[in-house]
Amino acid sequence: MSSPVSASFHEQLHKCFEVLKVNKSIWEGVLVECTSMMSSLGNLATQIKALKNVQLANTPLAHFPSLQERLHYKLSLAVDTVLRKLDENMDALQTARNTISQHVSAAFQFYEKNTNTLDIVCCVARSATCPSIADMLEWLQDADRHYRLQLLQRRNFLQMLTPTDLTLMETAPKRWDSLRLPSREERIGDALCQVSFMEMSSKAQL
Repeated sequence: MSSPVSASFHEQLHKCFEVLKVNKSIWEGVLVECTSMMSSLGNLATQIKALKNVQLANTPLAHFPSLQERLHYKLSLAVDTVLRKLDENMDALQTARNTISQHVSAAFQFYEKNTNTLDIVCCVARSATCPSIADMLEWLQDADRHYRLQLLQRRNFLQMLTPTDLTLMETAPKRWDSLRLPSREERIGDALCQVSFMEMSSKAQL
C-alpha cells in the first residue's frame, strides 16, 4: 500500500470520527431538549382534555366571562409554540446528520477512488490497539445509517402530531422515547472509544 495514500486515508478517517464525535454530542443535546418538549406537550394535552371535560358554569369561576375559551386559547398557543420549537430542533438534527453523512461519504469516495492503491490485506489488518480500515469504514457506515433512520422516524412522528389529536399528544413522551435504539448508540460510542484509544497509542509511540 502506498504510504502517502495510506497516511492520507487514515487522516481522513480520523477526521470523520472527530466530526462524528462532535455531532453525536450535538445530536444528544438536541434530543434532551426534544424530550423535555415532548413532556410539556403531553402535559398540555392533558390540561386541554381536562378543560374540555370541566363545567366552569357550575363552579365559582363562572363569574369570569369567557374564561374557558380564554384558557383553551392560551393552552393552544402553548401547544403551537412547542410544536414550532420541535420543528426547529428537527432542523438542528438534520444539520448534524448531514454533516456526518457528508464526511462519511467523502471517506468512502476516497476509498473507491484508491482501491487500486489500497491493498486489501492492509485494509483488513488489525491489532489489539488498532482497528482495521475496514472496521472503521463499517463503523462510520453504521453510524451514518443510524442517524439517517433516526431522523426519518422522529420527523415522521413529529408530523403526526396535531393540536386536534389530544390522545396522541398525551402519549407523545412515551412514543418519542420508544424511538431510541440504545444498543446502536452504544456501538457508536464504543467505536469512538476504540478510535480514541488507537490515537492515544499512536501518540505514545512517537
